[in-house]
Amino acid sequence: MLPPVAEKKMQAWIRSRHLICSGNFFIFESLDYSAVERFECCVTSLGGTLISVEPMKRVWIGTHRQIILYQAKASLHTPHHELRQYWFKYGSLSTRFDETP
Repeated sequence: MLPPVAEKKMQAWIRSRHLICSGNFFIFESLDYSAVERFECCVTSLGGTLISVEPMKRVWIGTHRQIILYQAKASLHTPHHELRQYWFKYGSLSTRFDETP
């Protein structure tokens, strides 16, 4: 994946509150594991490293179905990357799956 495309995808995840910045790390949460794989492609395309992917909890969808929430943690090697500045401007301190707003 080309870096400009990867950066656009990550900006969209920041706006939708799937991707937040926590300390020196980017934390991505999704119910779809293929989205986690796309996140990994974006991070490596921008020169970063995926550190971990963990199943966090089960989320109810409707009344009869549960889906696993995955959390991926990544590091971009440049401390003043443009995505961090984008997150400061458009991002949030909590993801859309956090129970407290």
